[in-house]
Amino acid sequence: MTGSQAAVAGAGGDGNLSGTGPAPVRRLGPDGPPVGAQGLGCAGMSGLYTATQTAPGSVDEREAVATVHLALDLGVTLLDTSDDYGPRTNEELLGRALAGRRDDAVLATKCGIVRDDAGQMRLDGSPAHVREACEASLRRLGTDRIDVYYLHRLDPRVPVEDTVGAMADLVSAGKVRHIGLCEVDAATIRRAHAVHPLAAVQTEYSLVARDIEDEVLPALRELGIALVAYSPLGRGLLTGAVRDAGQLAVGDFRRTIPRFAAEALRANVALADVLAALAAERGCTPTQLALAWVLAQGGDVVPIPGTRRRDRLRENVGAAGIVLGAEEAAQIGAAVDPARVVGDRHSRARARP
Repeated sequence: MTGSQAAVAGAGGDGNLSGTGPAPVRRLGPDGPPVGAQGLGCAGMSGLYTATQTAPGSVDEREAVATVHLALDLGVTLLDTSDDYGPRTNEELLGRALAGRRDDAVLATKCGIVRDDAGQMRLDGSPAHVREACEASLRRLGTDRIDVYYLHRLDPRVPVEDTVGAMADLVSAGKVRHIGLCEVDAATIRRAHAVHPLAAVQTEYSLVARDIEDEVLPALRELGIALVAYSPLGRGLLTGAVRDAGQLAVGDFRRTIPRFAAEALRANVALADVLAALAAERGCTPTQLALAWVLAQGGDVVPIPGTRRRDRLRENVGAAGIVLGAEEAAQIGAAVDPARVVGDRHSRARARP
């Protein structure tokens, strides 16, 4: 295949595999909010990939705020954060960034992860915590409502029905507009959705992380729930920028992920090289081709690549101009074979986006 086979999308498109290109606007569930086809993950603006959670690294807040503003200008309206990012400081940053522009954004945040002063994590899906966490997030975000409120991780001690019931109460109170879950299985999705409709489920999904295709994605489509795909670039692996574990700063979250361990990463770089060769044939960057593949998986899929820089944001948004038909998408998926990935996609002790 050559670069001429990657057409530039027009203003239309249905966001499916028909080859007509990704729709510029997608919807989070049948009754959920319309959002740009691509969202913005904001965790990295508070040092997730550069420092420890308890001692955030140097972050250029002016550039981060400018990146948020540019995202909104470019139609990237879904902004994703969590009370765990920072922790808490990412919500505060977004609150400052959205001053005067709150109505331009579809603001998503999460609850359910609690950290002590030493940074040790525990899960809390109790109704009391859901209510308290929502109030605290509203204060930090400087807003009167959260557009999409997720449970960040399922608390095994609390039935999901109880947690979702508390989230539904927040919807009734007008503090939350729509709810969702993160990293859950198909059975949990069905149980939760029976209590209150889920607008979206957020989970890792990329060319190198496709385990949800067997059960989770079919369940979402059966129920009409959108998939919000975090880490659609494989936490940077697919960009080709990370080729050696020594490049990762001390405290970078990826140092806890098995597939970024030294020997595993050396093997996984080969998949990034395959993607880079395919991207060169099409005259785009590996980042853009990886995002185009995710966009091509259906109009109910919204990737949220993270960045804190405007130049990277522009590159990401450029993926909307790469149109992949069903055959091309399948060929790319076969070439970048996730079965060849060495190492799990997350540390089981610290699994989170």
